[in-house]
Amino acid sequence: MLEITVGSLRFTARWESDAAPKTCAAFGRLLPLRAQLVQARWSGESAWIPLGDLKTGLGYENHTSYPAAGQLLLYPGGISETEVLFPYGSTSFASKAGPLAGNHFATIEEGRALLAELGRRVLYEGAQEIVFSEG
Repeated sequence: MLEITVGSLRFTARWESDAAPKTCAAFGRLLPLRAQLVQARWSGESAWIPLGDLKTGLGYENHTSYPAAGQLLLYPGGISETEVLFPYGSTSFASKAGPLAGNHFATIEEGRALLAELGRRVLYEGAQEIVFSEG
């Protein structure tokens, strides 16, 4: 399991290791990861974690442009910078360069009811510290 903390909000996510084994392994190598979660500018009800020019060595794997709330994506870079997308509601993954697809590598199982509050905090309070760790 993947443990995620955003301030006082706690989430547990299931690794999508059958559908995205390479992406799960690549993200697992980043743990523990402490970063800033900010409101996405192009993707709707979603927040993101910019990872800049981080080289993941990944291509598309279990990729989607329309993740459901709580379906975490790792965008391996290319058209836009490397990032993690954290949907908390209706999402159409995109950048200023146009539509994107990211690798669905984990799904929130515990804490789903807190996704709306996560969105409210990111949208109205600004960047939030997020910590990912192996659970």
